[in-house]
Amino acid sequence: MAALPDNLSTKSPLAELHSGDKMTREEFHRAYEEMPEDFQAELIGGIVYVASPLKLPHGTFHLTLGSAFHSYRVHTPGVIAADNVSVFLSDEDEVQPDLVLFLGEKLGGQSTATSDNYVQGPPELVAEIANTSRAIDLHRKKVSYETAGVKEYIVLCVHPLQLFWFDLTARERITPGSDGILRSKVFPGLWLDEEALVKDESIQLADVLNQGLQSEEHKAFVEHLRAKTAKKD
Repeated sequence: MAALPDNLSTKSPLAELHSGDKMTREEFHRAYEEMPEDFQAELIGGIVYVASPLKLPHGTFHLTLGSAFHSYRVHTPGVIAADNVSVFLSDEDEVQPDLVLFLGEKLGGQSTATSDNYVQGPPELVAEIANTSRAIDLHRKKVSYETAGVKEYIVLCVHPLQLFWFDLTARERITPGSDGILRSKVFPGLWLDEEALVKDESIQLADVLNQGLQSEEHKAFVEHLRAKTAKKD
């Protein structure tokens, strides 16, 4: 077979993605895999949304909240934390959340790893850092997460600075206690100081999280997970 001229592309016509395109998840994923590594897009309700360039506040809050998720994972066996991983939610939804926290499949988690290491199914908890994506994250994407079965959803809005934590199962917001601490319902011991998080006060945030990790509810959760792991083995 003769070689193709240098000026001809071998890419499929599907290898283009633009905001507003309508397609199935399979079509989207096939095209997305052919895009450059630094390109980011999501399929939400069958509509393509191409990500805008990320600014410093997004990266700062992403790192701060991600550190809390990582610390929780380290102290809670069987819990998986990840950032910017593609998640297959439905035939019309392939999202790439800023952060996810979920239980391993052996512990009854809702998500599984595909053969090529994407996430299939809804994570228990999803978090987004929202700036230009605020309207999408708080509305269209929230609907997709709720429909798919995500249990809790955090949206940290950069401008104006505001934190939303939703219990999607009960369809209500999780609000801080009188001590200003937000407590996860699905991940006992995941405690976040709302003011410390929005003000990026990492030491206070870590102190409160450590209190949660030392709480009786977290100890009971860890024992529960260990018992389930032992039973599986």
